[in-house]
Amino acid sequence: MNQKEIKIVIGAGPYNNNPGWIHTQEDELDLLNETTWYNQFKTNSISAILAEHVWEHLTYNEGLQAAKTCYSYLKPGGYIRCAVPDGFFQNEEYQRIVQVGGPGPKDHPAASHKIVHTYQTLSSLFESAGFNVHLLEYCDENGEFHERNWTGKDGVIFRSKKFDPRNHGDQLQCPSLIVDAVK
Repeated sequence: MNQKEIKIVIGAGPYNNNPGWIHTQEDELDLLNETTWYNQFKTNSISAILAEHVWEHLTYNEGLQAAKTCYSYLKPGGYIRCAVPDGFFQNEEYQRIVQVGGPGPKDHPAASHKIVHTYQTLSSLFESAGFNVHLLEYCDENGEFHERNWTGKDGVIFRSKKFDPRNHGDQLQCPSLIVDAVK
């Protein structure tokens, strides 16, 4: 990969939705441990960071700390494409599944959820870290879904209206709140 175009997926899990990107796990690149970043990257060296359903596992303050760390390592004009469960999506079962602490056993992926973001809280978090925020997909306070034209070449978010087959057709089943936070 060209050193000018370092693109990272944080908390990639078993997925490889973004070929050519560096896929990492928490033990390799920890949002709350800047040493893991310092040991691998120079400040102002990363072009893009993708985090699909990661920030909800951080408290608001931890998320702010993580955003500030990412800001340091992103190039000017670099961005974080961040997707989280949407706190304004009006579906009772969806909200039960994504709730803080999750719906069931400790091994359920949502068991470590610490916050359910809305476009307001996620935007505020990234803006407080110095980013300009562009909302890509989100629900407003009335549950109305909004989307901006965006492309997967800048980072695929599987759990989106654009890419998740559960969301095709008239009814959203599993949307995400998706933002681009630009340095």
